Amino acid sequence: MGAKAKKAMKKQLSKASAQLSVSTHNKEAAATAADFLPLEGGPARKLPEEKPKEDVAKVLYIGRIPHGFYEKEMEGFFGQFGVIKRLRIARNKKTGKSKHFGFIEFEDPGVAKVVAETMHNYLLFEHLLQVHLIPPQQVHPKLWKGFNYRVKPLNWVQIERKRHDKERTLEEHKKLVEKILKRDLKRQKRIEAAGIDYECPEIVGSIEQPAPKKRKTDRKKVDLIGMKSKH
Repeated sequence: MGAKAKKAMKKQLSKASAQLSVSTHNKEAAATAADFLPLEGGPARKLPEEKPKEDVAKVLYIGRIPHGFYEKEMEGFFGQFGVIKRLRIARNKKTGKSKHFGFIEFEDPGVAKVVAETMHNYLLFEHLLQVHLIPPQQVHPKLWKGFNYRVKPLNWVQIERKRHDKERTLEEHKKLVEKILKRDLKRQKRIEAAGIDYECPEIVGSIEQPAPKKRKTDRKKVDLIGMKSKH
């Protein structure tokens, strides 16, 4: 291959490479230009149309719930709007008393939106209800754990009776009597500070030995002995 043929081959290769570089540069420029807004009617890339987000929230937060407006009453009241899937009122774990806020989940998200719009700041038993939609991503995973459980109120009279009537050891009896004496001394000091001349009666009781408890069996025996003595 001669020197002239080599020069001609080099010229052809250089022209082809130049054309390729120009074409790639033009393509990159067009792609970058499409990302920007058109200037004075120039070409622009069409952005995909965003569809309006559908209302998916079904859970409602309800605050400032008045006393007496509990699960049964709320199911009857809010059930007028639509089908309730789940309902829960926050309660104290120890006493079972209402904390005056709760949550409702409807089956239809449209119903939940209507309830949030109509019942927010609704006056009920001198309380303005606070009703808000909760987005699905903000709903706690353990929110509905044990929502079917209904708290039974504790019988505090029975609990206090058992505590009072239980059999105490000698140490427990001593502590009980000491507390009673301390309270009595504080009461005497308050009476003296008020300028009242009064002698408080002495407390009768033994610290060394607790008083015996009367049992039902002992009472029955006494009644039987009394019946026999009469006959």
